[in-house]
Amino acid sequence: MRLKLVIFDVDGTLVDSQGLIVEAMNLAFEGQGLAPPSREDTLSIVGLSLDVAMFKLLPDADAALRGRLVEGYKHGYMQRRAETGVAQSSPFFAGARDVLRRLCTQDDVLLGVATGKSRRGLDKLIEGHALQGMFVTTQVADDHPSKPHPSMITTALAETGVEARDAVMIGDTSYDMDMAAAAGVAGIGVGWGYHARDALGAADHIVEDFAALESALTQIWEVQP
Repeated sequence: MRLKLVIFDVDGTLVDSQGLIVEAMNLAFEGQGLAPPSREDTLSIVGLSLDVAMFKLLPDADAALRGRLVEGYKHGYMQRRAETGVAQSSPFFAGARDVLRRLCTQDDVLLGVATGKSRRGLDKLIEGHALQGMFVTTQVADDHPSKPHPSMITTALAETGVEARDAVMIGDTSYDMDMAAAAGVAGIGVGWGYHARDALGAADHIVEDFAALESALTQIWEVQP
């Protein structure tokens, strides 16, 4: 039996955390006496590691200021998440949980995560949505260069022993699709996330809802030698 690996991005792909992300970013900037970025600008950096995200938002700021913004963002995010709970602040997109459950029943399919979240943030989300034991490999920003560097995917492949040809990366941003291409795995872009559909140019497939995801996976695997 040849194992397959399905790697999911989190924010904008499995869960809709945009309200929490935008609010935390606003708090971070206001805490430094700065005008917050637009909602569009904040969502454009979702998926990047926080240090890279702050550089993208404020390229002319010094490292000390960007460091304070990172810490302010983390504090605001954790505070708001604690106040509202994971299920409310980062709810599943429609159909996401059902697809995860069905994929988990397939003996030849393993599930993984590659996210710009911290380990602590991912653990909180997994706990809040009762996903313990579902993902056999979890790659986070703490341990890797920022997306689109392929390190998260290549590490997931090494941990699971799955060949690149049998792995698929699913995400909502150009960073996810560029990371998949750099790692030599197929990429499925989702149309409900934080980057526009036309930004997902490196994707092998684009789906508009979770109902179409499993058939896209089948199409990819059917053509593999």
